[in-house]
Amino acid sequence: MRAPRWVRELSVARQILLLQALVVLVLVLVSITLAAFDARRDARDAATDRAVAVALAVADSPTVVDALDRPDPSTVIQPYAEDVRLDAHVDFVVVMGLDRTRYSHPTPSLIGKKFVGDLGDAPQGGIFTQQYTGSLGPSMRSVVPVRDPADGDRVVALVSVGITVASIDRQLRDDVLKVLLVALAVLAAGLLGAWLVSRRLQRQTHGMGEREITRMYEYYSAVLHAVREGLLLVDADGRVQLVNDEARRLLDLPEDVVGRHLDDLGLAPGLVAAARGTTPESDDLYVAGDRILLVSSAPAAWAGRDVGAVVTLRDHTELRSVTGELDAVRGLTESLRSQTHEAANRLHTVVSLIEMGRPDDAVEFATTELEVAQRLTDQVVGAVGDPVVAALLLGKSAEAAERGVDLTVTGELPSGGGVPARDLVTVLGNLVDNALDAVAGASWKRVDVQLAGDADTLTVTVRDSGPGLDDDAAARVLERGWSTKAAGRGVGLALVAQVARRHGGEVRVGRSPQGGAEFVVVMHPSRVTA
Repeated sequence: MRAPRWVRELSVARQILLLQALVVLVLVLVSITLAAFDARRDARDAATDRAVAVALAVADSPTVVDALDRPDPSTVIQPYAEDVRLDAHVDFVVVMGLDRTRYSHPTPSLIGKKFVGDLGDAPQGGIFTQQYTGSLGPSMRSVVPVRDPADGDRVVALVSVGITVASIDRQLRDDVLKVLLVALAVLAAGLLGAWLVSRRLQRQTHGMGEREITRMYEYYSAVLHAVREGLLLVDADGRVQLVNDEARRLLDLPEDVVGRHLDDLGLAPGLVAAARGTTPESDDLYVAGDRILLVSSAPAAWAGRDVGAVVTLRDHTELRSVTGELDAVRGLTESLRSQTHEAANRLHTVVSLIEMGRPDDAVEFATTELEVAQRLTDQVVGAVGDPVVAALLLGKSAEAAERGVDLTVTGELPSGGGVPARDLVTVLGNLVDNALDAVAGASWKRVDVQLAGDADTLTVTVRDSGPGLDDDAAARVLERGWSTKAAGRGVGLALVAQVARRHGGEVRVGRSPQGGAEFVVVMHPSRVTA
């Protein structure tokens, strides 16, 4: 059965308060009813027991037995019976003969008249009790025999003692009043407890009604599964409280992630720090496993109280790879522009020598420059079978020459070695760029690129003559965000490590023979992972 509209429009806290108050009230009313019924039954049983006890006491009294032998037993029995009635707090004590003739009664005018009611087996020596409506109204009465010890305990008379139902009900009302006072105290305590629970629930639910909470949950669930970004909510203690399917995929999270601490999920330390940060982060790059993620995080607060943080995740792996290739092409374009400028200078030199009448010197100069350029091209193209990677190295060679760095490329990579050109561009481009930056301030500027490989293993080694890396730097250099350069750098080497892991390899960091850093990237094309 659906609740009335006015109830559904109340806040959940008020509905709970109303329900609890109703339950407490019903329980108290039922308890009072049961207590009254039980008290009524106990009161009548107690009245019957008291009537039997008083009747037995009167029947055993020598006063009654002796008075029965008198010509007028009432003269002795009536005062005695009234004294017992008043002392025992019963409503009547009637002593009668076996022929039902009354010898005593609270109403003196009924003495000598016949007793009204059943006697049961009392004339035969039994004890009989019943509820009967007699001359004093409904009563709980007992009838017991009077025995004469001098005559072999023969039954010579009967004693009937009764307590009217009206007297019992008067006592019951007093007892029920006490029960009612206790019930009212219990009701007040129950209502107070319900109010305290409702007050706490009001704070927890922010005063929202059931329809608002239902609508919010439905919208929340729809939005959570509809967004194409990963969504992660953590509380102030760093425990995951909400995660959508995309976030599970991007971070490779287990099914039971909700409620677990971020430190227990095996995430990159930088990503954990970003999720637990107290300042907003916007579109920052992090490496998580084999993925490059664009991460934004912001602290969440409610009513001025910190409740955790909201983290959004976007997959930038493919875009970053394409961007790396674009950077390589841009670098090559810049190198070609520089070479064009240099070629123009050399052409002007040749023209000037011819104009000066020295054609032999012009031919010798042009031939020498052509041999140098061709030798470098042949060396790079011969070492690398892929034209994209060859173009990258030619561009880096031109850039190195422009920056005054002696760049050498030795060894070779087999054509179709199993590692995509995109991954080789990422590895070589980032390592050579870092090496060129490392030797920028050195007195001796040298960068060596060594290539080696076969069908199972490809090795790329880049050495420089820069300042090198200490032990701490060597341990952290592959972490995302760590860099010896300006803030905002530090993704390149993490990408190199990512490529190596994807191809079942590793990156080793050490010191080169030239005194600088040495990076050795080993890849196994046959062990490529998804």
